[in-house]
Order: sequence, then C-alpha cells, then structure tokens
Amino acid sequence: MWCIAPKVNAAFVCQMEDVLEVYKLPYNPNRPLICMDEIPKQLLADKQDPLACQVGTPARQDYEYKRNGVADLFMLFEPLAGKRFVAVTEKRRKVEWATVMKQVSDKLYPQAEKIIVILDNLNTHTPSSFYETFEPEEARRLVERFEFHFTPKHGSWLNIAEIELSDLVRQCLDRRIPDTQALTQEVQAWQQQRNDEVVKVRWQFTTNDARIKLKHLYPKIQV
Repeated sequence: MWCIAPKVNAAFVCQMEDVLEVYKLPYNPNRPLICMDEIPKQLLADKQDPLACQVGTPARQDYEYKRNGVADLFMLFEPLAGKRFVAVTEKRRKVEWATVMKQVSDKLYPQAEKIIVILDNLNTHTPSSFYETFEPEEARRLVERFEFHFTPKHGSWLNIAEIELSDLVRQCLDRRIPDTQALTQEVQAWQQQRNDEVVKVRWQFTTNDARIKLKHLYPKIQV
C-alpha cells in the first residue's frame, strides 16, 4: 500500500508522540484503552447461484454480480485485553459514530472511570457529533466518558485498529456478501472467535524509536 510521506511538521510529531505515549500505559480495567477505526464494505450478491465443489471439480462462481449498496464497519479494539467489538451500520454519518460510541460507553464499559480512545481525524470522529445526535445533557455525559487521542494526518498506521481491520478483511470479508444481515452475522462470528481466543496486539514501536527512525520528520531547531 502506498502512503504519502508527511512533510516535516511539529504538529505531526506532537500527535504521533502523544499516541505512542498512550500505548505505553499499563492495562487498567478502570481506564481501558480502545483503538477505533472504520471501513466501508461493498455489498455484492450473486446473479447466478454458485456451484458447490464436487469430487474432482472446484466450487465455481459466475463473474456477474448485483450491487446492493455499501455498509460501514466500526472496529473497536482493546489490544491489551484481546477484545474487539465490530458494529455494522448502513451509513457512516456523525449519528452512527455517536451511537456506536454510546454503546461502547454504556454497554461495553459501563463501569469504566474513563475510556481512552485512539482514532483518526475523520470529520465524523469528533465530540461535537454527540451534540448533533443527543440532547445536551446526554451529549455532555458522553463527552466526559471519553479521553480522545487523534492520530496525525498520514499517520493512520499508528492506530492498532487498522491491524485488526486488516485481519477482518483477509479472514472474513474478502468475498461477496449480499446484505447487511449476512454481513452482521459473518462479522459477529469472526468477532466471537477472536475474542474467545483472546487475540492481542503487542505494540513495540516507541517514542525513542520514532526519534531515531523517523528523525527526518522532526523540525530542525535553529539555535
């Protein structure tokens, strides 16, 4: 995958180091660390029924398909606990993001003192989305439930949720899925298996590593 190298930018390195410092925090069930990201999934149905495999003959699928729109998948991954929650929505507006985050707050981590979230700078991923979705009292309550840390522009590789989304795509979504109901069933089965296996991610890239390997991204200080 090609990516655009960021220019030397103090704002970039500041946000990068902020995220890297968050990843150094020890596991704390009262302050869980959640990495959040989302991807679209095109819904495709077969026009002709596929033929199942038989002795000496592989399964066959016609090249023609029917487009059934696009769904959105929200990945919420707690790397230190090996837990993930994937929500499937029909759209990707501010209201969907705010509603999913409310589920995180009230259903997944109701006892947490504060929920630390790593996420990118997509225009829907903002505390103001709570105010565009809920009444002010509820919006304020949700804002205070979270502590947001944003990855810099061109720095989405800093979000561990991208690793988990990559596994989801390769293991579950790399084929035709006709509708949101089938997509939800497939994703929930994948999610349950991964959670039962307690699949974690051990992040090893540190701030010290960044200052050495990505030295070219840091502004040069003129004395």
